[in-house]
Amino acid sequence: MGEKMYKIAVIPGDGTGPEVIREGLKVLEAAGKIYKFAYETKVFDFSGERYLKTGKVVEDKDVGELKKYSAIYLGAVGHPDVKPGILETGVLLKLRFALDQYINLRPVKLYNPAFCPLKDKKAEDIDFVVVRENSEGLYKGMGEFKDKGTKDEVAIQISYNTRKGVERCIRYAFDYCRKRNKGRKLTLCGKTNVLTYAWDLWQRTFNEVAKEYPDIKTDYAHVDATCMWFVKNPEWFDVIVTDNMFGDIITDLGAMIQGGMGIAAGGNINPQGVSMFEPIGGSTPKYTGKNVINPLAAICAAGMMLETLGEEKAGRAIEDAVIKVVSTKLRSLAAGKMGYSTMEVGDLVAENL
Repeated sequence: MGEKMYKIAVIPGDGTGPEVIREGLKVLEAAGKIYKFAYETKVFDFSGERYLKTGKVVEDKDVGELKKYSAIYLGAVGHPDVKPGILETGVLLKLRFALDQYINLRPVKLYNPAFCPLKDKKAEDIDFVVVRENSEGLYKGMGEFKDKGTKDEVAIQISYNTRKGVERCIRYAFDYCRKRNKGRKLTLCGKTNVLTYAWDLWQRTFNEVAKEYPDIKTDYAHVDATCMWFVKNPEWFDVIVTDNMFGDIITDLGAMIQGGMGIAAGGNINPQGVSMFEPIGGSTPKYTGKNVINPLAAICAAGMMLETLGEEKAGRAIEDAVIKVVSTKLRSLAAGKMGYSTMEVGDLVAENL
């Protein structure tokens, strides 16, 4: 039995998180049997419920334990009774920063043109990847108030960018573009005309690193233009690299043109360490426990996790099974309108592996 044993930390989280993770684990188990890889899971309860009971979010000792795992599989974080920001900062951002998951990877791929809100777009028109810097920029939480609470109040929010942080992200994007081997084109998405300090650094770094990748075509688009082209000509894009804030915004637009949040999966990647994979749709508390939520994004996240761990055949097989189910079975990708329950969709993907 010379096979590798993967240790997967599972964080089901809040709302519908546990339901979609359950289906992802079902598909993972089926894939493990077919593609002969072994793994063990341990559940970590970092959730709103736990916070309300104990006042605890992710602590340093938790991070220490998670560093021993091969990957983290996350459901969703967000609870209606917890003030916005507490769980996002105390769980999501804490894990991203503490585990140095400096890349957020978001494939945007249309599996069934019927679910695309853009008219006349085919599956091959929407197939690109956004590489978002995940550890710096405006998300560092740096800034200050002056004269808070008065009529003269000033709020300053700092976008913090380092040459090292920018370069490692850009380098990852070039390598990813080369490995993906589709259009072999990398687009830098920014705002060089207004944000002249941060984007001067990004543009210079991009141009310098590009010299080492003569086989990759490069171009640049302002973020507002990028949003416009996502809608008008998404077929122009192959791989896009951008900062934390812009990446956050354009990937939700990307999710919509690929058919909705129900299918959108993302990875928080540390290429040298522990990465975390999740559906990007959030905890959608109104559907909790109803067995109607779409689990496909969580299932796709499990596929991404396998690809990143090196089980590329299994990862691709999961995606192929999802494509089959989306193009032949589902009436919609929206919760409650799929024509199948959450559990039935999980079963369908597992059967189609």
